[in-house]
Amino acid sequence: MALLLVLWACALLAVLLGGYAAVTHTEAVLARYQLAHARAHYAAEAGLMRALRGLHDPDAARRWVGDGRLYTLRFGDAELRIRAVDEAGKVDLNSASPQVLQGLFRAAGMAAQEAQALATRVVAWRTRPEIEGTADDGADYAAAGRHYAPRHGPFASIEELQMVLGVTPALYRTLAPHLTLWSGQPGPDPNVATSLALAAIPGMTPSRMQEIIAARQRNAADPALAVGVGVTHSVRSQATLADGTRAVLRATIRWQAARIGGTPYTVLRWQEGDQE
Repeated sequence: MALLLVLWACALLAVLLGGYAAVTHTEAVLARYQLAHARAHYAAEAGLMRALRGLHDPDAARRWVGDGRLYTLRFGDAELRIRAVDEAGKVDLNSASPQVLQGLFRAAGMAAQEAQALATRVVAWRTRPEIEGTADDGADYAAAGRHYAPRHGPFASIEELQMVLGVTPALYRTLAPHLTLWSGQPGPDPNVATSLALAAIPGMTPSRMQEIIAARQRNAADPALAVGVGVTHSVRSQATLADGTRAVLRATIRWQAARIGGTPYTVLRWQEGDQE
């Protein structure tokens, strides 16, 4: 009996020690993962700050260009891949003219009549009625099974466009990289416009687009020749450690160096990862 009790006790201790070892190993793996992820995250933040400095470098020859080109550098043991896009080169949901909106939707593949109808809905969504109480009550939205009516006020986020009747998930994914809320312009700047935004400019022809793209490519090698240095940029910073741990930060940042007693920039939008 004594021998059986000793054997059972040894077996129980072995089970307990095995479980403890497994828990300890799992916690150690999680701790290493969290440490690596934190290092990658802060490396990506360093990339954002480096982009902000590069985009507004006083030396034009060293200044970064906000046309979406790739900049690579190292930060400690992390490889940084950074892209910046000038918000002036996008279509502003709150200030773009109906013609620009229609051109954008057509460039995204919509038929002319559908693009015109969607542009009208976008303008209606963001526009307050001139006389109180005369706003569209959203009958079309109710008929489509939506449980809300148009805001009749400025878009609060780019994602809000998905609520406008006629915007499908596929269409939104196509449009999102070319939209902004922060340019305040009726149309995109052709000198820094993204592909779809450039096609959305009224009167833009394929030959004119080719001329603009060719001129931008000729000047691409020399930052001093770049036209259109804006103050608001969307930056994507990706940091990859030697062990493969990766972190992605996306931010829209407005430069305001003349501000007294405050930071030289304002973060308008902050997202972690590549999911919209």
